[in-house]
Amino acid sequence: MGNQASVPKPGTKFQVIGAGLSRTGTASFSEALHILLDGPVYHGGTQTTMGHPVEIRSWIKLLSHWPPSNEADKKLVFQILRERFNGYAAATDAPTSGLVKELIELYPNAKVICTVRDPDAWVKSMEGVSNAATMWFLRVVLFPLPGMRHFVDYINALREQWLYLYGEREPVTRQTYNQHIEWLKETVPEGRLVFFSVKDGWGPLCKALGKEVPHIPFPNINDGEAIERFARLMVKRGLVRWLAIFSTLGIAIISYFYM
Repeated sequence: MGNQASVPKPGTKFQVIGAGLSRTGTASFSEALHILLDGPVYHGGTQTTMGHPVEIRSWIKLLSHWPPSNEADKKLVFQILRERFNGYAAATDAPTSGLVKELIELYPNAKVICTVRDPDAWVKSMEGVSNAATMWFLRVVLFPLPGMRHFVDYINALREQWLYLYGEREPVTRQTYNQHIEWLKETVPEGRLVFFSVKDGWGPLCKALGKEVPHIPFPNINDGEAIERFARLMVKRGLVRWLAIFSTLGIAIISYFYM
């Protein structure tokens, strides 16, 4: 998760489908792609939580019609994908990682790159994200915040996507990670799929994209710390909004009865 949502740049060619699961270095990967492709990158975690409310609402709508069971559903799914990724050079993180089948059809010339990490470390990392996303009070606390009031519904939609693809929601296990890798190998045409660890730096990524190695350090963004900071910030903002609402309501009631 980056520090702020990216802004689309009209006319940008879509070049990379980020197929790596969340918590596999997708934030660092996104920044690296931004540098190499010289264009905005759509990082799902950042765009849905820090972008305009239409972002998160669009994904909830798409996932409610996914996997498409008829031509009308397929048309809607592809329409939303075009709208969300128009003006971006690449897309990473959820829900992109679970929509690879649709994206390789929509962008037949795009490279598919899956960020990877040690499966056991990934499982441990996902535990914290899952716990934070399932706190019972989130729906109430976040309700005053446009966009974020839909966060719980969005997470639930992602859970259904994972259940369909991997047969489990949470707690996640190595099975989810391994099934994702096998699903990509079965889904992506030969020659279009690349596996990449952000620990390996510029070399392998630049080779896969046919780019020169930049003369700057490879981006290092700690997704876990960013998620924790964001969660604290959103809860704080939600509580402040509720305080303002109740304060305004209290003043209105006092004014009505005593003035």
